[in-house]
Amino acid sequence: MIRQTVLGFKLEMTQEELTAHGGLALMAEYNHGMGLRGLVDRYLPEPGSNRGYAPSVYVDTLVLMLQGGGRSLEDLRELEREGGLMKLIGRDQIPDPDSVGDWLRRMGDPEKGLGGLGCVRDTLNQRILRWDGRKEYTLDADAMQIEAEKREAHWTYQGLKGYMPMLGFLFETPVCLLDEFREGNVPPQAGQLAFYRECKERMPVGKRIGGYRGDSASYQADLINELEVDEVLWAITADQNSAVKAAILALLEVEWKEPVVGCGYEIVETVHSMEKTENAFRLIIKRWVLPHRDLFEASSPKYGYHVVASNWPREQKRADEVLVWHNQRGQAENFNKELKSGLGLDRMPCGQFSANSVFFRIGVIAYNLFIGFKRLSCPESWAHQTIGTFRWKLVQVAGRIVRHGGRVILKLAVEAHDLAFFQGIRQRCFELSVVT
Repeated sequence: MIRQTVLGFKLEMTQEELTAHGGLALMAEYNHGMGLRGLVDRYLPEPGSNRGYAPSVYVDTLVLMLQGGGRSLEDLRELEREGGLMKLIGRDQIPDPDSVGDWLRRMGDPEKGLGGLGCVRDTLNQRILRWDGRKEYTLDADAMQIEAEKREAHWTYQGLKGYMPMLGFLFETPVCLLDEFREGNVPPQAGQLAFYRECKERMPVGKRIGGYRGDSASYQADLINELEVDEVLWAITADQNSAVKAAILALLEVEWKEPVVGCGYEIVETVHSMEKTENAFRLIIKRWVLPHRDLFEASSPKYGYHVVASNWPREQKRADEVLVWHNQRGQAENFNKELKSGLGLDRMPCGQFSANSVFFRIGVIAYNLFIGFKRLSCPESWAHQTIGTFRWKLVQVAGRIVRHGGRVILKLAVEAHDLAFFQGIRQRCFELSVVT
């Protein structure tokens, strides 16, 4: 026989119940154990007919799709092909992409679907946070740009068409405490105080926001005043407005010092206040020599500047230490990246703003559940792994589904020590479970 393939193996069909995503069953078990299905059915409107799917079917399916690596509603068909796995986790049927799209549009009412999902998110966050042993957290507020060529989308300040959701992450246990889906033309500066208050209200009893970090969008007197009243330590990128520039020009050259000899930049600080702030605060200024300065242009600036306002007491943090603490807010960019690239929220499925806001909130719930799963159910060494790593190491595990003696068994293609690892995760999920 003349060989007609590059390699010598054959392809054949099998009728065995197999899965390529055996580890996804563990994530589904954690989601259910944390009460996702029950909360969704409690807070979201019931189906309009007896033949309709319960809201938990839609949300649970979308969460699993996003956690498993799906990036569009069409990827729900991949879950449908995992029929054995779906039955294993109690989902004999899942809605098709068109039905899910219609449901997202119906749930767009802020007082119904979107508001209900907010209650689901808040309750799940409280259940996750109660296990971490912390009392105080640092809130990182940040806007995230989503590019979308949708007819109803608006232009952002960066010149792209899309949306500009506002997000509040807790740095220490990085759940997204609050998501506010916004039109692209809404500036990040809008509603900063209201957003902080909404975050504050969502902290579980006995826990509080003890630190706040933000970019120049948060450099607002009313927000700073409230942070002071709440005794929150804060560091915010200052607008380099005329008052700040005047403060920089008033500094003496001898005041500039390198925090570490040869580091390539200098730091100085002064005391500053805004017109409507009730207290003065530290203004920490970092400068560096611009590498491409035009030596033949007298007006060409010699230095670049980065300015941070803060109320950290000097006896607790030096100026360079405040900058380091403030720069940790860059981790929020990684949280955004995990939402966009890891959970597939860099693209919206619908043409309507309201439907996309529902999808985005479901994505945030999927992200928060993943944060809880890896931090509470997995070994500590897994706490900083991305969801992409989880998919590669834990989710994409081949398995065979066997029915024997009235029981259903998922046989995973792993070594004995890996099986013990999976069984340990299941045991921890059971201990965390709130499902009765």
